[in-house]
Order: sequence, then structure tokens, then C-alpha cells
Amino acid sequence: MARQEQLDDMPDWSAYRGVMIVVEQRAGEAKKVSWQLLGEGKKLAAKLEVPLMALVMGDKVEHLAQEAIYYGADQVYLCEAEELRDYRTRPYSRVCLKLIHDAKPEIVLFGATATGRDLAGAIATHLPTGLTADTTELDVELPPSRLLLASRPAFSEKMMATILCKQYRPQMATARAGVFQALPRDVTRTAEIIRIENTMHEDEIAAQVIDFIQETGSIHLEEAEVIVAGGRGLGGAEPFAMLKELADALGGVVGASRAAVDAGWIKHEHQVGQTGFTVRPKLYFAIGISGAVQHTVGMSGSDIVVAINKDDKAPIFQFAHYGVVGDLFRIVPAITAEVKKRRGIFGIDAKPEQPPKPSILDDVDQSHQETAAGTVQ
Repeated sequence: MARQEQLDDMPDWSAYRGVMIVVEQRAGEAKKVSWQLLGEGKKLAAKLEVPLMALVMGDKVEHLAQEAIYYGADQVYLCEAEELRDYRTRPYSRVCLKLIHDAKPEIVLFGATATGRDLAGAIATHLPTGLTADTTELDVELPPSRLLLASRPAFSEKMMATILCKQYRPQMATARAGVFQALPRDVTRTAEIIRIENTMHEDEIAAQVIDFIQETGSIHLEEAEVIVAGGRGLGGAEPFAMLKELADALGGVVGASRAAVDAGWIKHEHQVGQTGFTVRPKLYFAIGISGAVQHTVGMSGSDIVVAINKDDKAPIFQFAHYGVVGDLFRIVPAITAEVKKRRGIFGIDAKPEQPPKPSILDDVDQSHQETAAGTVQ
């Protein structure tokens, strides 16, 4: 009875239907989180029995509208204009606000990137509506409530909070990259692309983009296909150079546990876990990492996990597809030497700009990806 009374008190939002994903792009290249959100949005849309929509904004980005269809969108709104070539809050939010007013989606999702957070916050303020930031779990209540269940870590990451937006529409959230799984790209899919106009002219926009300087030396854990991560077992900052050598040989990047970051051995931008980045690489090395829950929730979506630890009872072995028990200071250099040797055999540069070709990892039997951890003495 109490539940029915709550539903009766809710406003009539029957005009709002559909799930919309705002596709983020830069220089015509979409962020992977956009395709990941389309994958998750497809599940939400199926439960609510509504279409999955995508919004693509930019200049000369029609190809991304087609990509959105390949990744699951049932309908794509496309806004192309020179004023949208570079991201600026005002013109982008103006397009979003008008489309939300016209299309009336009940759920709108953004990537929890610098751009996504800025855009989502501006839109939520103007509508107004609620916004859940940095979600790691998304679900919906079935009709009649149709509520978005947006969950995120709270209270210093010690518990999960599920946030509801009962009185306003659309329901909005930003979601971390690497948390959700993109659908397989299906080039046979077809859907409608609806062009919409940009109504804001350059002389109405206060901010101008003079130049874009690409930051050098930064890493992007959430987009890496190979990650070599170290933890407390390394004992200090110096051994991370050993991990970087292996990461370079594999065409990957270096990650770390919270313990290593808190100890000051490596910067926070390398941290994997609840308070760091959630990742989905093809290959993840967990070296000297015990396997605390805070860390494993951030890397459990990895295709292949290789754990190296001297403690054969370390929890990380419960998540690993392959486990090596022993002295990491002997094992890691040996693996690095073997990788470099094989790179030479296949004629691949020692420091590739792209991830290594599949032949480097041919000895990793894909059929074992779902097996329990094994150990090698």
C-alpha cells in the first residue's frame, strides 16, 4: 500500500520515453565510454520496452552517427556545425537542451569524463533535474515506476549508494569508463539518423578555442589494452621502472593499486580500483598486488589476468586466469626478456606506439579465460 501511495504521488511523466546516450568525441574520434554506455543503455531500454537513442554533436561527424548504430542505437540524432568542432559548454548544452525538450527521453547518460561531467552538470542545472555522478551500476525499475537506479560508491568507498530521481525528468547520470561492456560492432544494423540544427551562432558564444595542446606523458588507463599493475609487494617506487619496461615491451601502460599510490610510489593517474579507474584491458598483469576488493572491482572485467605474487594464498589468485607464485623481482625481468625476444622474432619494434599484434600472445590459450587461477611454482 505504501509503495502504491508513493507511485500515486509521482508526477505524470508519461510523455517521457526512451533512453538516450550522449556520444562524446574529439577530432572525430569517439570516446570508448560512449560505446560502452550504448551497450548498457540497450539493456535498460529493453527492460523499459523503449528505443535506445544516441546524440552525436560536432563538425563532420556523420561517420560517428553510423558507428552509434553499429553499436546498438535504434535512433541517432546528429547535429553538425562548425561551432561544434571543439567542445564548449554553451553551444553543446544548447543543442542537448532543445533535443531533450523535443524528444523527451526518460533517461540520459553521459561518460564521466571531464567533458561529460561539465556538459551533464550544465544541462541538469538548466532543466532542472537530478544528476548522479560517476555511477558504476545502472538498472531500472520495471513499469509503472520506470525509475533509474543509479549506484555509485559512497562514504569513502565503503558502501554503494543507489540514487533515485522521482520528481523530475529526464533522469540523468554520468558513468565511469571501463565499467560497462560495449556490444559487438554489428555493421549489418540499420537505423534512422535524424539531423537537427545548431541554433547558436559564433557571435553568441563567449568562449573561443584558440588552440588545443595535447598533453604529453599522460596515460589513459581506461582505454589501454594492456596494463601492467604493481602493488605493495614492490616495496617502493624504484621497481615501477621494471614494470614500465614490461609494459613498453607489450605496448601497454603501467597501473597501480591504491596502496602503492597512497605510499607515494606512483601518481594517482595510474590507480586502478574504486577510487581510481575501472579498466577492461585485454591483458592485465597484477604484480605484487594482494587482491583487495577495492582493487579487484576496478579490473575484474579484464579479458586475461596474470597474477604474480609470493603468497600462494593471496586473494588475487581467485581472479587470475594465470598465476605465478614466486619472487616478482626474478619473474618480471624474465617475462620482459621473453617478450622482447618474441617481438624480435616477429619483427615488431621494441617500443611500439600501438598494442602488440595478437601473435605475441598466441601461447595464451583463449579457452582458459574462464578457468580458475592456476599457480606455477
